[in-house]
Amino acid sequence: MPASLPLGDPVPADGGFPPEVRRALPGRGETPFGLYVHIPFCSVRCGYCDFNTYTAADLGPGASRQSYPETVVGELEFARTTLDAAGAPQRALSTVFFGGGTPTLLPAEDLALILRRAQELFGFAAGAEVTTEANPDTVSAESAQMLAEAGFTRLSIGMQSAVPHVLKTLDRTHDPQNVPAAHAAARAAGLQTSLDLIYGTPGESLQDWKRSLETAVELQPDHISAYSLIVEDGTAMAAKIRRGELADIDPDDQADKYVVTDQLLSAAGYQWYEVSNFSRGPHTRSKHNLHYWQDTDWWGAGPGAHSHLAGMRWWNVKHPAPYAQRVQQGVSPGHGRELLDAQAQVLEHLMLRLRIAEGLDVAKFNALPQIRQGAAAPITAEQVHQLVQEGLAEAGAAGPSAEFPLGRVVLTLNGRLLADAVTRRLAHS
Repeated sequence: MPASLPLGDPVPADGGFPPEVRRALPGRGETPFGLYVHIPFCSVRCGYCDFNTYTAADLGPGASRQSYPETVVGELEFARTTLDAAGAPQRALSTVFFGGGTPTLLPAEDLALILRRAQELFGFAAGAEVTTEANPDTVSAESAQMLAEAGFTRLSIGMQSAVPHVLKTLDRTHDPQNVPAAHAAARAAGLQTSLDLIYGTPGESLQDWKRSLETAVELQPDHISAYSLIVEDGTAMAAKIRRGELADIDPDDQADKYVVTDQLLSAAGYQWYEVSNFSRGPHTRSKHNLHYWQDTDWWGAGPGAHSHLAGMRWWNVKHPAPYAQRVQQGVSPGHGRELLDAQAQVLEHLMLRLRIAEGLDVAKFNALPQIRQGAAAPITAEQVHQLVQEGLAEAGAAGPSAEFPLGRVVLTLNGRLLADAVTRRLAHS
């Protein structure tokens, strides 16, 4: 089963925000606002997966795929009421992202129903990006066209690997031949496309990984995500590794594969814009994921979904049955929430900015209220210079400019491999 949710502080039944958030809300009018919709259903649970997902056998009474769209709509209506009561600025959605699970296990009509109600309640900003994740076995020419007509602009296809034995180790059941078919269907419907890949699976050779990358590049998607496999406690894969049935993850192997990823995708015209994400240019980046990395605001709807608003995070109850019960009762489905302390805010700012290609604006970091209050020391030019000397930051990007008077810290390839270490180093300077 998925990992337990953090505890946090209790969320009141009316979903009301604490005074610190209410005071901050009027100043958030220009901050982008997104919506994440969690679709928690899967036909089979993959052995490596630690996400909040459920097969039909897991659901039990009180929850079903058939009733789920109306339940999510109920939370969206609750969200609109809660935001209005708190005096939140009216912000149209700049991005909507349906994730899972497998959103496309639901009929396209159900996804369209949720999206239509979201637009009615919040409105869409000009050029809004609307994405759904998809298992390649669940996409047809007809469903892709229906999604496009409903307002979806982007399809993120879970390819993971092009190598059958790697997919078998991951417990992925999709037919690799359906990846190009799903991609072609999305293209024909006028949707942008992204392929999601995973590297570092036990038993995957460097040649296997190159084959997956090359297969993905041949399809010429707009965007490619390449994530290193993380084995979480409690998963079936973790148990197999513990019993010696699978080899453990090798960090050096994963580093080698990341280097190959950067080289091969760069040669094919893809630019990294976040450590694990590559696009053909700024117009094909995942705007929704940039919400997370740039610390903007979003509402997460669905069981286990996380939200962020004006420095506060909260997360919903995990299982679809109690989630549905709370929504039907007209009370918040929130399980817990937290306001980060000053040190945690500084660490998160560093971590997120260092992961993206624009890098860390040193002047903006040093101007943070938390820095002025002494939660952490400001970053000096000497520290940036030292990172450049060690080959961890780019010399040109790190230098001062009119836009970045104290320079930026933009990680090199080696720096990306050591991003966590660079974050800790600057945080404890």
